Amino acid sequence: MASPFRSFSSLFSSTLIMVLGSGLLTTYLALSLSRDGVEQLWIGGMMSAYYFGLVVGSKVGHKLIARVGHIRTFVASAGIVTASALCHALTDVLSIWLLLRLIVGTGMMCMYMVLESWLNEQADSSQRGSVFAGYMIVSYMGMVAGQTVLSFFPELGLQPLLLIGICYALCIVPIALTRRIHPQPMHPAPLKILPFWRKVPQSLTTILIAGGISGSFYGLAPAFAASNGMGTAEVASFMSATILAGLLAQWPMGKLSDRIPRSRLLRFNSALLGILVLAIALLPLKGMALLIATFCFGILAFTLYPLATALANQNIEQPERVALSATILLTFGIGATLGPLVASFLMQMLGNAMLYGYMSVCCLILFLRLARVNYNQKMAKRLLAEQQPSDYQLASGDLVSSPLAAALDPRVDEQLVKEQMLDEPATSNTSQHTAEAGPVDDAADNVASDITTAAAATTVETTTTPLAPSDSADIAAVETPHTIVTPDTATAEPESKDIKAAPDAADQATAQDSQSLLERAAAKRKSPTAE
Repeated sequence: MASPFRSFSSLFSSTLIMVLGSGLLTTYLALSLSRDGVEQLWIGGMMSAYYFGLVVGSKVGHKLIARVGHIRTFVASAGIVTASALCHALTDVLSIWLLLRLIVGTGMMCMYMVLESWLNEQADSSQRGSVFAGYMIVSYMGMVAGQTVLSFFPELGLQPLLLIGICYALCIVPIALTRRIHPQPMHPAPLKILPFWRKVPQSLTTILIAGGISGSFYGLAPAFAASNGMGTAEVASFMSATILAGLLAQWPMGKLSDRIPRSRLLRFNSALLGILVLAIALLPLKGMALLIATFCFGILAFTLYPLATALANQNIEQPERVALSATILLTFGIGATLGPLVASFLMQMLGNAMLYGYMSVCCLILFLRLARVNYNQKMAKRLLAEQQPSDYQLASGDLVSSPLAAALDPRVDEQLVKEQMLDEPATSNTSQHTAEAGPVDDAADNVASDITTAAAATTVETTTTPLAPSDSADIAAVETPHTIVTPDTATAEPESKDIKAAPDAADQATAQDSQSLLERAAAKRKSPTAE
């Protein structure tokens, strides 16, 4: 079987070049604005506009791909992104830059959708995991390469913008020349925001806050590093170390999440991340200490999203996962749009260190929210378990409700059953009707020789009359025919003789013969030779 990198080499090559240009553009704009003394709110607004463009592109991309196909959508989007990136060199008006970032975000989402849907459709089920792992590796490598390339342009002139335009233009070539089969058009995925917020509140809360943390980091971390006295090359190293840590942590964190409950791992991750970013905000870290701190930040911050996504898919059925994916992307986009705005406002009011102060507040909110939801879910399960009946109750079946149950029960003394079930007046009444119910008595004698046939022969409408209390065991209720013969009814029966007397007498005889039958069956079990 061919390697995934060889099978999808054209798509992976386009991804690498495209993400390289995207990462280079994001850091370049942040450093340029910070060098020119632009307020932090504008820098955060640029990043928010980009992520808002990603949200808009999720809708535009579906319509474009359904109308003109994957390759045409990719080529058109790449052309628009290239022109928008180069337009930053033509003007310094910040409002136009905001619009350009919005257009770039929309086009980038369309390109992402082309690549990911293409991979998802044509990846073999046996290689799907390897294919998407390779896609994530290539994406992270492109982001790290974009930060590294920026270190060769310390003056931040027009050369980085020209290189960005070249990258967006070249990413068209591999996918335009691919020999792979063109995938089927996409269909819009439904959004079910409120139902999923009720089903997977921990996952969507984590994704929302993870979007706020990631968006604020990519947009404002270069400005934070530059304010600490770092040069362009050092800022590039700072960003590269963080992104590389996120790449290296994906596989170990995934293996760890298979052994530890993901909800517990998310709480632990958010608590550690909160402590770390609070330390970065309060302590005057410099040089290698800051690089180590941001490396640990990348491990914790960039694993929140995949952990939350895995937890959400774990608790959702297969038919709902397409709608869940659309909801996750929208939730992340909303968080990434709002995060840079809030963080940049705090940085402008209270200083650049408030970037990580904002992140510490986000982690605190996330931890409290996860702990509360987890507590509520445990209490709900406990209450549900307490409402369930814990005692096992035996349902009454045919054997329990049968008149032969007491005689067949090994826990009951047969002689005791005989004494309790024996009714002398009823027995004498039974002998009175022997002549009138001869066929019934013959059938009962035949049943006495076979207990199973006896149970079938007495399937008339019954009513339950409990036996007398016993100290030896709990005896099941004995069912007798609906006409119960007592000494009073036996003596009163001859006083009213009409046309229906004969059938009633037969029923009464059947009832008494069933009791005699039970007595003889019990005696026969004790002594096979006794009649």
